[in-house]
Amino acid sequence: MGALSKEQVAGREKTLIAALLLSMWAPLATGIAVILSQSTTQLADFIRRTVELLALFISWQVFRYTEKGEEMPPEQKVLLEKLAGFSVTIALTLSGLTMFMVTASRVSSFEPGGNVYPGLIIAFLGLVTNSWFWRRYTKMTRENYNAVIDTQRLMYRAKALVDFFVIVGLAAVAIAPTASATPLVDALGSFAVAVYLIWSGVDTLRNTLNLS
Repeated sequence: MGALSKEQVAGREKTLIAALLLSMWAPLATGIAVILSQSTTQLADFIRRTVELLALFISWQVFRYTEKGEEMPPEQKVLLEKLAGFSVTIALTLSGLTMFMVTASRVSSFEPGGNVYPGLIIAFLGLVTNSWFWRRYTKMTRENYNAVIDTQRLMYRAKALVDFFVIVGLAAVAIAPTASATPLVDALGSFAVAVYLIWSGVDTLRNTLNLS
């Protein structure tokens, strides 16, 4: 693992800032979509995006401090990188557990309805954007490994695949809102999101604990 050049540091920080700025609007937009659609999947997605925003901010700050600040002992740098990793782990795991509980509490009485198209548009744009960041962080990690950037790779992999599950759940509501199977599909979409986020949290934790 070699040190990043000034150009690599600048490029990676620009990507982190772009990711943070693009993520800032998502909780508000998804919250509006929740009100319009009343979808369990959409509510779970709102919780996820809100918690992840905080993890993105922490990761950006850790990267700036460790790569653009003064030289620091290797042990201190690893400790800060682990902090970024733990923040992402907490964000993914907490989002997954919250989604699971929200879905379980509503699955017996929820009937999908309302306008899910804003949520579908948001999820599709999220899939495209998060897939791009996933590829971008993967390329950066292969070029020159950095723990914070690798954690972002894992996070955006989860975000992209979760967006796919959200699209499937909302599409079922949009296509057949009154079908008897639609509530089940919507709930299964939420459970799939929850399980994958928890798994991603465990994977990120394992990756973080291996830092040395």
